[in-house]
Amino acid sequence: MSHMSPFSVDAIMAPRFSRVLPAVLLVGDLVSGQGYSINSDNDIMSAAKSLADNVLTYYHGTEPGQTPGILPGPPPAGDYYWWEGGALWGTLIDYWHYTGDKSYNDIITQSMLFQVGPNKDYMPPNVTASLGNDDQAFWGMSAMLAAEVNFPDPPSDQPQWLSLAQAVFNTQANPDRHDDTCGGGLRWQIPFANNGYDYKNSIANGCFFNLGARLARYLNNQTYADWADKTWDWVQSVGLMSSDYRIYDGAHVETNCTDINKAQFSYNNAVYLLGAAYMYNYTDGDSKWEDRINGLLDATIRDFFKNNVAYEISCEQKMTCTADMLSYKGYLHRWMMTMTQVAPFTSAKVLPLLKESATAAVKQCTGPPDGKTCGFQWSSGTFDDSVGAGQTMNVLAAVSSLLVGRAAAPVTNDTGGTSVGDFNAGSGSQNFNTLKPITTGDRAGAGILTALVLGSALGTFTWMSTGE
Repeated sequence: MSHMSPFSVDAIMAPRFSRVLPAVLLVGDLVSGQGYSINSDNDIMSAAKSLADNVLTYYHGTEPGQTPGILPGPPPAGDYYWWEGGALWGTLIDYWHYTGDKSYNDIITQSMLFQVGPNKDYMPPNVTASLGNDDQAFWGMSAMLAAEVNFPDPPSDQPQWLSLAQAVFNTQANPDRHDDTCGGGLRWQIPFANNGYDYKNSIANGCFFNLGARLARYLNNQTYADWADKTWDWVQSVGLMSSDYRIYDGAHVETNCTDINKAQFSYNNAVYLLGAAYMYNYTDGDSKWEDRINGLLDATIRDFFKNNVAYEISCEQKMTCTADMLSYKGYLHRWMMTMTQVAPFTSAKVLPLLKESATAAVKQCTGPPDGKTCGFQWSSGTFDDSVGAGQTMNVLAAVSSLLVGRAAAPVTNDTGGTSVGDFNAGSGSQNFNTLKPITTGDRAGAGILTALVLGSALGTFTWMSTGE
C-alpha cells in the first residue's frame, strides 16, 4: 500500500461454530436515501446488488488486453494499487455471503486465482516494485475469508483458499521477514530495494496479526495464536498502539522506531479489532482479549465515527485522501460487523452504530448519472462528487453487512469448513532479501538498481502526508 510516506471488541461468547445474529437489530426503522432504500432485507439486497454492479464498472480485467484481478493502475496508469483488487474481491465475497447472490462468483474466483503468482503466495513478480507485506496480506485475508464463509472451492487442480492464506502467513512468518530492529515486527515493504523498506508500520503487522488469529481459530492451532500474541505485544511495546488505543501509522528502523508518525487510519483499528475478536473466540473468551476489544472498540468509535457515522480522521476534513484511503470505511464496516459474530458481546454497541452509519452512507448516494452514485463524505449528508471504486466499495460493504443476522458466522475446519489447507504452503516462495546484508562495496550497485526501479516507475508511488 502506498498511503503514507515513510518520510515525513455480551454475556455469551460465540463458540467456534456458526451462529446467527437477530436481524431485528439491523433492519428496523432505517430511513431511505434518495438513491437507495434500506428499510427491509429485500431493500438491502436490492441496494447491495445495485452497488455491486456499480463497483464492477471500475473493473476491466475481463476485457481484451486487460489483466484479471486488478483495478486500473498503478498510478499513473490508473488510480489503484494492486492490493485494492484483493480488497474488492473480499468485499464481493462478503456480498455473496450476506445476500446469497452468486452472480459474481466466477469473476471473483478467476481474479483471486489469476493473481496468486508462480509460487501461489500472492507475490506476482510484476508488482514487486511496490510489494508491501500489507499488500500481500490483503489478498491473503480475502482468501481466508473465502475459507471461513465456505465460498465455493476452486477446482482441485488450482490453489485452495485456505492454503493461499497459509502461504501468505508462512512467507510473512519466515525469519527473513523479521529482524531485531525496533525489537521485532514486520517491515512495510518486502524487497529491500523498495522505498519504505526501512519503515515498520501498523497495517503490515496488523494484517499479519489478523491472519494469525484467524488461522489459529480455523485450524485450532496454537502456533498461529502465538504469532498473533507476539505481534500485538510488539505493536504496543514499540508505541504504535498507545495506552488509550490510538493506532499510529509507523516509524523508521533508523531511529529504532522512535520517530512515530501519528497519522491514524480506520482500517488499522478495524484489522486489529477483528483479529482480537478471533483471538477472543479462539481462547474461549479470555478476559485479556475482551478487555483489549473493549478498549480498542471504544477508541475506534471515538476516533473514526463522527456523530455515529464513519469518518476518516486523517484526511476527510480537507479531502486530502488518496485512492487507498478512500476505501478504508468499507473495511471498517465489514470487519466490525464480522466481529459481532465471533465476539458477540460487542453486538449491542456495534450493530446500532453501523446501522446509523450505513443510513448516512446511502443518504448521500445521489450522484449522476443515475441518482445513485456514492461519494465519500457520509457525514455531510450530501453527495460530494468524490467517486471511485473505493467510495462505492465502502457503501456496498456498509449496506450488505446489514444482513449479518441472516448469515452464518465464520466456520472452522471442525465446523463445516471445506477449504483444503497446506501447512507447508509458501515454503518455495522467493526470498527477496537473500542479498542482505548489503556491504559497502555493494552500495553503488544497489543504488543504481534502486534508481532504475524508481526511475522507471516515476510517479507511480503516491506518497501522502496527513490531511490535518
